[in-house]
Amino acid sequence: MSTTAAPPSTTTPSTAPAPSFAPIPFSRVVTVELRKMFDTRSGYWLMASIGILAVLATAAVVVFAPDDELTYDAFASAIGFPMAVILPVIAILSVTSEWSQRTGLTTFTFVPGRGRVIAAKALCSIGIGVVSIVLAAAIGALGNVVGTTIAGVDTVWDVSLVNLLMIVLANVLGLLVGFMLGVLLRTSAAAIVAYFVYSFVLTGLTELLAVNQEWFADIRGWVDFNFAQGALFDGVPTAEQWGQLGVSGLIWLVLPLALGLRLVLRSEVK
Repeated sequence: MSTTAAPPSTTTPSTAPAPSFAPIPFSRVVTVELRKMFDTRSGYWLMASIGILAVLATAAVVVFAPDDELTYDAFASAIGFPMAVILPVIAILSVTSEWSQRTGLTTFTFVPGRGRVIAAKALCSIGIGVVSIVLAAAIGALGNVVGTTIAGVDTVWDVSLVNLLMIVLANVLGLLVGFMLGVLLRTSAAAIVAYFVYSFVLTGLTELLAVNQEWFADIRGWVDFNFAQGALFDGVPTAEQWGQLGVSGLIWLVLPLALGLRLVLRSEVK
């Protein structure tokens, strides 16, 4: 008895369509990035140090400042220095943590658009910076009232709302410099060292050069971003000072940040 083979089937198995998933909303990315800045022990204490140092600086002014120098400007100046140091470090760590803690592969797997993650980190850093400065300003205001009451002198409010807004802008720009270094270097230690070199060593060198070279003193505001930011602490800048801030910011902030973003978007994450 012979058997005949069945003819081959000409039908192709139906393939199920690949499941599609809605992209993670940007608001959720921001929420996660904000939580990541607080949920480690180092991150928590770094954030807490903002309020702690503001209180210590305020107490130092109350205890050590002469009675005739107990003004709100004295409290704002005392609090401003630790803010100028801590806020850029917070911005740096918000970026470099993805590489130093090796969480970048997980983060960029869930959110393949790296630009969205970096934008969320920038938004969180700026938000924390603004809230921290407002909190520090409130602590300084309280210290001004308490200090002058203890000393028995009149309470002096010599910082206007416009001046306070300019101070906030100056600190946010300093924070963004730290953020830029984090994006550009992507290593916590290197970025923090680079920020201190930029803020203190380079500033000292440019000051020395401006004192000894008249030609550099004339153009310093156009090429020294840190020096151009100083105009924001003295009140509302003039039109020329705004121009200097924009040109020097393009050199020291915008262009390096653009280069860093290009490297982040193209580099391999391990």
